[in-house]
Amino acid sequence: MLRFFSPLVLGRLLIMSVILVNPMSEVRHDGVPPATRIDTLSGKRIGLLDISKPGGDVFLNRLETLLKERGAAEVLRFRKPTFAKPAPEAVLAQIRAAAPDALVEALAD
Repeated sequence: MLRFFSPLVLGRLLIMSVILVNPMSEVRHDGVPPATRIDTLSGKRIGLLDISKPGGDVFLNRLETLLKERGAAEVLRFRKPTFAKPAPEAVLAQIRAAAPDALVEALAD
């Protein structure tokens, strides 16, 4: 804890305590290897996950067009109900059931 001292206030010394918190997690996690990359878009089914932030649909609409132009066989769309929480199990189940070859999660604003 750090203590900061202010000047005298009405003849008394005012002491304020301030606690500085590190926003980084202090828990160490084992590294997770990156997902296996697909080597081509040709014939692949690509999932696009919209996390419901403003502008995400604009980005994903353009990305869908580009993926199709570059040979993706199918583009599957999924959407979280809110960006403020993890994807609910129902959305994750939809993604697993669709079994895309790759999944892109879009962040926008």
